[in-house]
Amino acid sequence: MNQDLINNTFGSQPPAPVFDQIKISIASPEQIRSWSFGEIKKPETINYRTFKPERDGLFCARIFGPI
Repeated sequence: MNQDLINNTFGSQPPAPVFDQIKISIASPEQIRSWSFGEIKKPETINYRTFKPERDGLFCARIFGPI
């Protein structure tokens, strides 16, 4: 019953891929540097009045993503 409802609503789904194995390894320092994209320019962390991160500071949302 539920499968029929899903197929009628979304159409038939392709089969999910099956994996035999995955490989996890430690990233090299060069690879980690290639992933980075921000620079901290101020030592401030959070504005004591608004409790929001300081721009270009240690908790800047532009550098580390939204909180």
